[in-house]
Amino acid sequence: MAPEAKNIPNRWLIAFMGTLLQLALGTVYAWSYFQQPVMAAGNWTNAQAAWAFSLAIFFLGLAAAWGGINLPRFGPRKLAMLGGFLFGLGYLIAAYALYAKSLPVLYAGYGVIGGLGLGLGYVTPVATVAKWFPDKKGLLTGLVVMGFGFGALIMAKALAPFLMSMTGDDLVQVFSCVGVVMLITTLAAGYALVDPPAGYLPDGYAPPPESGAVLPSQDAGTVKQYIFSGKFLMMWTVFFFNIIAGIMFISFQSPLLQDLLKKTMDPATLGDPRVIAGLAAAGATLIAFSSIFNGIGRFFWGGLSDKIGRVETFRLILGSQLVIFIAMLFVDRPIIFGILVCYILMCYGGGFGSMPSFVLDVFGQKMMPVVYGAVLTAWGCAGIVGPQIVAFLKDNFAQQAAQYTFAAAAALLLCGLIITFALDNRRFVPGKQNT
Repeated sequence: MAPEAKNIPNRWLIAFMGTLLQLALGTVYAWSYFQQPVMAAGNWTNAQAAWAFSLAIFFLGLAAAWGGINLPRFGPRKLAMLGGFLFGLGYLIAAYALYAKSLPVLYAGYGVIGGLGLGLGYVTPVATVAKWFPDKKGLLTGLVVMGFGFGALIMAKALAPFLMSMTGDDLVQVFSCVGVVMLITTLAAGYALVDPPAGYLPDGYAPPPESGAVLPSQDAGTVKQYIFSGKFLMMWTVFFFNIIAGIMFISFQSPLLQDLLKKTMDPATLGDPRVIAGLAAAGATLIAFSSIFNGIGRFFWGGLSDKIGRVETFRLILGSQLVIFIAMLFVDRPIIFGILVCYILMCYGGGFGSMPSFVLDVFGQKMMPVVYGAVLTAWGCAGIVGPQIVAFLKDNFAQQAAQYTFAAAAALLLCGLIITFALDNRRFVPGKQNT
């Protein structure tokens, strides 16, 4: 018997609050805004400061896996609020680390505690909103994770500049204020997240028999059978390669653009402080625009996957990026370069927008939180591997680092594309041949 309508929360409000939570958590992608100030505050090297971000992404993946497994046990409200609390606390501990000039405390606060909060907070709204919108799975999960993509834009172009100006560039005060803002925002958004009542279906929606939306018997099986299946491993690997390609590129898109711009300028002017500031501003502008496409990609590709299929969408995401990275080996015009950057970030976000509905279709609603959380470990691993590839190339092949990075990304995308042709959109059934 369907639950009474008067007892059911507004599912669009839940989607909005889930998106707001993701928006707050997505501010982690603005770490590059703080990279230089953090280095200066502690007299640390680039690598020392950057490890705070790498650790945050790594622990995001671990916490998302644990959160997915335990979401049915604790419920979305508790996990989302715990995640938000840890994320905000991470900023506050990082503020103390900057005051004390302690790199280990910075790693523990922003990297470990903040990263754990990211993972718990990220997986919860995606899985919850998917349950409320079985009729619009790709579109709405894409909308929710779009918030994460826009988080960097909000932080880098609004919140952080405002706080830096207000505090006279006092990074301790800035991180403290950000921590308070994150606590208020994430706790309020997390409180609104609840599961739909048993038997809930949107008005006028009748799920297709093969969709698995109301076929709990097909979800029989152990967690081990799902996350060690060949189908899961292929989905994980495809996701991993797509994320590596994006994170490898995100880490140095600004200096690459500046290098291209310098080629069009009089070498005698390159030491002018105004020229240096202008180049930095151009790089920051590209970061802002590409972050918008990162967010749009999550919504666009997620919605498209509802129409053309999940595997087909990943083939387009990986295949089109493969062509773009090969083209970048020959691009020398800054405007064209910027356009291609935005497309790559659109595909990077598209992987996050399409994967939740892919998992839901293949593994079913009951197993979705567990499997999706496990899939997100690919994000944590890619967050370590991708930047390390770039660092190795820059340290050992400085002049050819950009070209080698583009070639490496293209090779990884080709591997991912090949794997997609062994995948399909069919429902996984434990104990049977599924691929």
